[in-house]
Amino acid sequence: MYKKEENEFRTSAQRSHGITVTPCSYHRTMKRCTKCGLSKPPAEFYAVKGGRDGLRGDCKACHAARAKAWYAKNRVKAIANVKRWQQENAEHVRAYRREHNASRTREIRAGHLRRTFGLSLDDYDAMLAAQGGGCAICGEQPMAGQSLHIDHLGDVVRGILCIRCNNALGLLKEDTELVGIARDYIDCGGFVTPGVYEARELAVDRARGLVKGSG
Repeated sequence: MYKKEENEFRTSAQRSHGITVTPCSYHRTMKRCTKCGLSKPPAEFYAVKGGRDGLRGDCKACHAARAKAWYAKNRVKAIANVKRWQQENAEHVRAYRREHNASRTREIRAGHLRRTFGLSLDDYDAMLAAQGGGCAICGEQPMAGQSLHIDHLGDVVRGILCIRCNNALGLLKEDTELVGIARDYIDCGGFVTPGVYEARELAVDRARGLVKGSG
């Protein structure tokens, strides 16, 4: 049917204008799939170089079904081929992943919050705003494009902390007694007996004097 219409169109155009008409010189509204036999719009076919109309003979649905069936029979081989290609093109793969992840940063963050803490991005933003926009302990503001850490105890989310404060709690084992001792240590300058530093300096000076005297 299509070949007949094409030939009639070409013959008519050649008679009227004396021109040569190629297969792509007219607009085809439908195309018949060589696999399922159904007539579908051109958008339902993949483009291909060298084709008479620039489209594959099988429709997208049939092409996908064939590819799925092949993968089911050759799964191990297909996975091995992909891994080999990724290893041979490691830099290209890394560059693609960086670009892909950069465009999905907020989406990735949302998935992490949902899976790990059961929070949405709106929940995170609301908590951060309630803390004044910064770490719940020191108040440090997150840098552009970065997020602070979610501080949690079991399944309970307590707040949002910067990396230093979050690490400090872990290093002090979240022990309030240790935290109190550390605070007292900072306030008093250290638990050193008064006069120790002065005595040490006197001992050093005396040693230096003995060395000079013996010389």
